[in-house]
Amino acid sequence: MTVEDTRWSVVINDEEQYSIWAAGRDVPVGWRIVRVDGVDVEGSREDCLAHIERVWTDMRPKSLRDRLARRAEAEARQSAARPSAS
Repeated sequence: MTVEDTRWSVVINDEEQYSIWAAGRDVPVGWRIVRVDGVDVEGSREDCLAHIERVWTDMRPKSLRDRLARRAEAEARQSAARPSAS
């Protein structure tokens, strides 16, 4: 079977990073198959990569996005608590 003939699955890890994996093979530890409306996202390599391109809009790992969001919230609270300079 060639790469072109292989059926692929879209997989995601806990950091919300995407990849593709040959369908039917055991998914590596830390990864899971992406499901949409209860159906595994799988198909040709090109179809799977197109799905990833549509949904993976922020390449930063989830832990970094969460940390930056917490920092922004803390800074906003501090700004709101400061007396104005007028």
